[in-house]
Amino acid sequence: MKKFLIMAVALACAIGAQADGDWKTTLGKVKDFTGDMGFMAFMKREAPAYITGNFAEAERPEKKPMSANRNGYYDKDLKWHGGYFDDSGAFVKGHEVKTLFGMPYGIGQLIMIPICIILMYLAIVKGFEPLLLLPIGFGGLLANCPLAGVTMPATMHDGVISFLSSGLPVMSGGIIEPGGFLYYFFRFGIDTGVFPIMIFMGVGAMTDFGPLIANPKAALLGGAAQFGIFFALFGALGCASIFGMDFFGPGVDPLKAAASIGIIGGADGPTAIWLTSRLAPDLLGAIAVAAYSYMALVPIIQPPIMKALTTKSERLIKMPQLREVKKIEKICFPLVVLLLCAILLPSAVPLIGALMLGNLAKEVGPSVGRIADTMSNALINIVTIMLGLSVGSKLACEKFLSGTTLAILALGLCAFCVGTGAGVIMAKIMNLFSKTKVNPLIGSAGVSAVPMAARVSNKVALSEDPTNFLLMQAMGPNVSGVIGSAVVAGVLYTLCR
Repeated sequence: MKKFLIMAVALACAIGAQADGDWKTTLGKVKDFTGDMGFMAFMKREAPAYITGNFAEAERPEKKPMSANRNGYYDKDLKWHGGYFDDSGAFVKGHEVKTLFGMPYGIGQLIMIPICIILMYLAIVKGFEPLLLLPIGFGGLLANCPLAGVTMPATMHDGVISFLSSGLPVMSGGIIEPGGFLYYFFRFGIDTGVFPIMIFMGVGAMTDFGPLIANPKAALLGGAAQFGIFFALFGALGCASIFGMDFFGPGVDPLKAAASIGIIGGADGPTAIWLTSRLAPDLLGAIAVAAYSYMALVPIIQPPIMKALTTKSERLIKMPQLREVKKIEKICFPLVVLLLCAILLPSAVPLIGALMLGNLAKEVGPSVGRIADTMSNALINIVTIMLGLSVGSKLACEKFLSGTTLAILALGLCAFCVGTGAGVIMAKIMNLFSKTKVNPLIGSAGVSAVPMAARVSNKVALSEDPTNFLLMQAMGPNVSGVIGSAVVAGVLYTLCR
């Protein structure tokens, strides 16, 4: 059947080419058709030239100093720099593609496709963060489909090329070739930071800050859980010092990469995406997958840590019921938090402001009920789909299959474990100075995986004593962890930008 189809295509091409008188060339292309298709051709596939800049000599301009075309340019020393011009006319230089263990580009794609399917399996069958892992996995599947072009950037060609004083070429007045749809998703929502901010609006509209207002001391537990962020940050800097300054990629600032990796320890996906898109966008795929994967694995990772750091008597501590929080308190709380943030840490205002706007709309009541309902349902659902696909587009094999990714996953896991342990230890320290005892199990909820971390604390407490309900007490550290991770992200962004 396959031979019959090839012969049919060859015959059709030959007949169609007779009008042009170039039937021999057409038949030659058909003859090589099978060599460009099929399983073996797929495994031997090389990365596209616009990524690597490895254009053939025939596609390069005349070899002379400061000459350029759409494929790249020669500098004053006649060194070739391949790449492409984006839709704004700026030149984007190609770079060498290094996949894990030196695998060819096609084999890398072949490995990434099952990995993406595993992510979707965890979402569909195991229920691990299905709302995000499903679009992330499918976005990665799209990004690794050969020749699909869904992540291909928009390019400019046939314009006027000039050179800046720095020696870099720019193009103006050219024809813009549209990019893939995931490229535009990423550019609109991730590059600008719009998607994480819109997600925070929805999170705010679904969050009740009452437990934190009723027990302000819970903020200490949420703050302690952010210790994992700094543990991963210093671990990433250690990797850079051991394996070289280019360990996180050519031209990637190790400090910015370390800050982006560290934020995984906060177990807050939108915050991790927001910070990474600004400091180290090339690491976004690995960091986002690590952040959301560990959020999904909270019920598996946290209980052993909690039990290892507490005694049975500590796990049996019963905490008093929280006082009732007045409506005026709930309305004033987001306004006070936002104003304090604006005064003390302006760089965190976008995330904190979006979170507090959503929460304020929730607490005001029926007069803005439609706004709160839209934020917590339609808006967050739409943005979650687009955010997941955008993040998945960074699971292309040339970005994901590397030693850097393995280091990020390992550091993220360590950061999450350290953050969980730090919250538990802080609760034990508070018991040394407080008359009202705190059950250390709620300290683990300081990581901002809302509300899953609080549910896990409650579940472990109930396994020890079926009458010991800690869910509301655990929600205090949990929501304070959301605020804490956003504040730490603002601090890191201010220090590293």
